[in-house]
This record gives sequence, C-alpha cells and structure tokens, in this order.
Amino acid sequence: MSQRSNQAPAPRRRNQAAPPREDVFAAAMDTVAARGLDGLTMAGLGRQVGMSSGHLLYYFRTKDELLLQTLEWSEGRLGAERGALLSGPGSPRERLDGYVDLYVPTGPRDPHWTLWLEVWNRSQNADDDARARQAAIELAWHRDLVAILAEGVSRGAFRPVDADRFAARTRALLDGFSVHVAVGIPGTGRGEVLAQVREFIDETLIPRP
Repeated sequence: MSQRSNQAPAPRRRNQAAPPREDVFAAAMDTVAARGLDGLTMAGLGRQVGMSSGHLLYYFRTKDELLLQTLEWSEGRLGAERGALLSGPGSPRERLDGYVDLYVPTGPRDPHWTLWLEVWNRSQNADDDARARQAAIELAWHRDLVAILAEGVSRGAFRPVDADRFAARTRALLDGFSVHVAVGIPGTGRGEVLAQVREFIDETLIPRP
C-alpha cells in the first residue's frame, strides 16, 4: 500500500467545487501587487487557488476576460467606498477631496491601476461587450463626480459650473496624473499629484471671497 504522505498532493477532482470567483480575483490582485502583470499566469494563478489552468480557462475563457472581471471586482469595491463617501457626512469639498484620494494610485505599480492600464491597452482588440463593460466603469466614476459637483454648486460651495463638463475635464486631469504615478514618472509621486489637483480645484472651482 503506498504512503500518501510521501506523494505530491492529489489534484483537484472534477466534482470538487471551484473556489468562489472572489477568491480568484483576490489572488490575481495579490499577484499583480507582488510581481506585476508579468507574474500573473493562468498556471500560477491556478496553483494559488487550487485549480488547473484548464479549469480557469473553462470559467473565464481567456486571460483578457479574467483581467476584465478582476478589474470589475476591484471597481465594485471602490464603488462601495465612493457610495459611502457620497452618502456620508462632510462638505462638498471634503467629498471631492475624498473622491480624488480614491482616484489617484497609491504609488508605482498600484495593482488596481496596473490592471486598469493593461485592460486599456488590450481594449483596442476587445469586442463590443468588453468595451461596453469598460465604459460602464468609466461612467460610474463620472456620475459620482457629477453628483459631488452638482451638490457643491447648489450649496454655493463651488462656482456655478456645468457639472458634467467640469467632471469630464477633471477626470482627464486625474487620468493623466494617475498614469504618471502608476508608472513612477519622477516628480509625480502621489503627494505631489494630490497637491497639484487640490491647487487646480482651488483655482477653478472654489468661489473667491
């Protein structure tokens, strides 16, 4: 009789339940944070969650789909934080500062932004469904910023700007700065970027006494 203790762990049986998708997404984000996108392979991710690369492909079809679903999962978590920000206490300016703080990467190789940049890069060859899902992510950020701006204008905390147009311009500024932070452009660390954005808000949005 063979000794099980001297053998490699038995492979996952076909009838064993797959791990929750959230576990797969969390493991993917942990890998991106630790080793970057180059370190994220279907085989390696499968080993982390106890699945074969074939099983992962069965559930996600392609690595592009895995990346997009992981991004959607990560965005869902950020969306919950934005929702708490919008419904919680604080002035419109405090809400806006909180929004900017959530938007800007934590630093070079921020896993969420690393993933976002990769999905953007792959979007040129994406199908209509994938592009629509990416657009939905962008729309959620835009809609919440418009709500903050509209509240501030209505309460006199902000100048009477067109909230939709100002949100589009502000997000373009945040995107540009955030890419610099995520890839580690010298002189554009998170602290410097947050200071630049707050200066922009003071100059363009806050009423002068």
